[in-house]
This record gives sequence, C-alpha cells and structure tokens, in this order.
Amino acid sequence: MTDRQERGRRGEAAAAKYYLDRGCRLLAHGYRTRQGELDLILEDRGVIVVAEVKTRGQRALFSGAEAVDTAKQRRILLAAKRYLQQNGLTERQVRFDVVEVGCVPGGYRIHCIKSAFEAGL
Repeated sequence: MTDRQERGRRGEAAAAKYYLDRGCRLLAHGYRTRQGELDLILEDRGVIVVAEVKTRGQRALFSGAEAVDTAKQRRILLAAKRYLQQNGLTERQVRFDVVEVGCVPGGYRIHCIKSAFEAGL
C-alpha cells in the first residue's frame, strides 16, 4: 500500500468516526461497483448519507471538495443508485456529503460539507 493509499484509508476511518460520534450508523464502507466506489454509506436519523471522503496532506494545493467535480458526482450518483436498489432503499431520502480530512500534527481536521451536491435519483 502506498503512502497516499494509507493516508486515504486513515482519512476514511477518521471520517467514519466523525459520523459515528454524531449518532450515525455505518451501513457500508468502500462499496464498489463498475461505476465507482462509495467511500462511506451511513444512516443519519432515517436519511441515507453517501459521503465522499477526500484526505489531503498539509501541503495540498486544492481542497477536497474541489476534487469532487461534475464527472465524479455523476459516478457517485450512479454507484449510489445501484447500492440503494440492491438494498431496497430507493424510497429513502438521500444526502450526498463531501468530507475533507486534513492531516495535521497529531491527528486529523474534519470539515464535513453536508448536502454538498444534489441527486437526481
């Protein structure tokens, strides 16, 4: 595993802890489809949350949210649609978050952008 992959894995774990500490329930982590991968799928008071986690080092030039462009959003939406269909959740309300995880000395800084983009599901 490369340093970048390891940083991403740890960032996803930090983001999952962030949600769990706020009472969410983790439904899936690293859900893969042909359309792409969903980092975290959670339930927050009846709402299904699909969280795209972007982990950045201290010297990152771009924010995590900037990396979730229209093409990336489209892949996330297609993968989420598949997950919802497979798990009988198509009638549930869905929210798409982007979680920026910054590596700082001694840990992580979490910035959660709730409803970062809308779905046409």
